[in-house]
Amino acid sequence: MKKIDAIIRLSRFEVIRDALAEIDVRFFTLAEVKGFGLQRGEKLTYRGSVYDADYIARLQLTILCNDEKVDDIVEVICASGRTGKVGDGKITVTSLDRVVRIRTGEENESAI
Repeated sequence: MKKIDAIIRLSRFEVIRDALAEIDVRFFTLAEVKGFGLQRGEKLTYRGSVYDADYIARLQLTILCNDEKVDDIVEVICASGRTGKVGDGKITVTSLDRVVRIRTGEENESAI
């Protein structure tokens, strides 16, 4: 079992979500995150005034899957999330020792 964390652009979320659905990945956790990187923050407009933000706003997708799906998921996120510009994001894949579904007590593969 693996955990995939993908930091993506906000503007690419719907494209990535739809692409993941095409390969039967319909469940994931989504979080708004902020970070620092080569892009050096973004200019935000609020009520007509432009502000420099010290951070970069992104979304983090967390997907739990079996080992066989990892390559397909990573490939889909890369292909649908790529703009070719600095700040497209990062993907990390880590191993999971145990997963438990709280509602039923199911564990590991059956809990994903």
